[in-house]
Amino acid sequence: MGNCCSDVGGGMAAVSGATSSAATGNQNDAVDMYLRSHGIHGLFSQIELSFSATSLRDRDVFSKSDPMVVVYIKERDGAINEVFRTEVVLNSLTPTWIAKYTITYHFEVVQNLLFKVFDVDTQYHNVEVKMLKLEEQQSLGEAYCTLSELVTKPNRSLTLDLIRREESVSSTHSQHCGKLTVHAEECFSSKSTADIILRCIDLESKDLFSKSDPFLVISKLVESGTSIPVCKTEVLKNDHNPTWKPVFLNIQQVGSKDSPLVIECFNFNSNGKHDLIGKVQKSLADLEKLHLGREGENLYLPTLVGHNYENKILNSKLLVDKFSETVQHTFLDYLAGGFELNFMVAIDFTASNGNPRLPDSLHYIDPSGRLNAYQKAIYEVGEVLQFYDADKRYPAWGFGARPIDGPVSHCFNLNGSSNYCEVQGIQGIMMAYTSALFNVSLAGPTLFGHVINRASVVACDSLSTGAKKYFALLIITVRYVKEMDCFPSSQLKLI
Repeated sequence: MGNCCSDVGGGMAAVSGATSSAATGNQNDAVDMYLRSHGIHGLFSQIELSFSATSLRDRDVFSKSDPMVVVYIKERDGAINEVFRTEVVLNSLTPTWIAKYTITYHFEVVQNLLFKVFDVDTQYHNVEVKMLKLEEQQSLGEAYCTLSELVTKPNRSLTLDLIRREESVSSTHSQHCGKLTVHAEECFSSKSTADIILRCIDLESKDLFSKSDPFLVISKLVESGTSIPVCKTEVLKNDHNPTWKPVFLNIQQVGSKDSPLVIECFNFNSNGKHDLIGKVQKSLADLEKLHLGREGENLYLPTLVGHNYENKILNSKLLVDKFSETVQHTFLDYLAGGFELNFMVAIDFTASNGNPRLPDSLHYIDPSGRLNAYQKAIYEVGEVLQFYDADKRYPAWGFGARPIDGPVSHCFNLNGSSNYCEVQGIQGIMMAYTSALFNVSLAGPTLFGHVINRASVVACDSLSTGAKKYFALLIITVRYVKEMDCFPSSQLKLI
């Protein structure tokens, strides 16, 4: 078998064969890998964007405009990159474009989209859209949104005012440039996942002085006849009757329930040259039948007989102890069902942060406007979560400080109120944080319990009213902000 399934640790761990997605922005690889290994497409989805417009400007003399949409992605460093162009719709001020743009949605990244609508001059109608020079076309306006704004809308449609670039600088309202509607649809051929527990009995020994160390490799067969590994179980040492941990296979990942799969059983060798014990060829539908019939399938071993290979049937058998099929809903499915994500924040005001009036303090407020590490953390995480909270009212607390003329508090309202803890928007958190720095004395020790208990009360109260809300508590501590300062903000990942 060679080294195809060996990893740095010797290849003894289970490996999912889920393919990686092309990232747009900074995805969280650890979360992606975990979810994909369980057949879950949770925090990332392929989104298809379609476009239509109304009341576009008529820039042609003897006919109507011939509009085209160009899509750009605005990166965190401010760079703007073109990623897509629609077709040109002739003579229309209310066009609906056919071409769709597909983008990978990542929950933990703010994906900024810029749309520009151009009137393509008649002399270029026979030129492919990707070859058109945009500077030679007339602008009909542009609009901006984030992908998060779009997918959190109830019908996943967003109508944007088109504004001419020169007007957007000098005026706060559009000059009758029309409107662009962007609609998002999630792309999925299948959300079904098969949860399978496989075991073998009476495996042959491939080692001289001990039992085999078996593991399974599951591969899909493509049209050319080539097998492509999609999953590998863990290695079970010294076991001729192994039962492996559950395997999760997305139906889309293997093609369909009737697509042929090759299941090979190998004896693990640390040099990477694993011995084939035997194999079978079955589809997911066949494995389901084996489970329902409680029958085993004999493994076979290709054996050289003369100049040809023949399949030698073995006494060893493959059995399916469990086969269940479930639908794995995506994050966007939950949003469409009315769920919200509520953001809560707690900030460390212990003395280990240093005197906030000195520049070397983690709480120092720079007169130049440069954000300190705490402000960066609030902004980076809040910027992502704010789109999923309808009222944008966030509980905000501090801990480890002594309010004026009071004892040390391990959970106080950041806004200074004794009655309520919420502030309005990310800017509200920023203002409450700055105000608190001048109204408390840093103390200690660092205790999280009070804050976690308070947050759980808020979540429980919401649950008791039947609200469809998921609460995320961000606790920002000295260690967090020190580690954060080691990375540029563009590398921050939300876990």
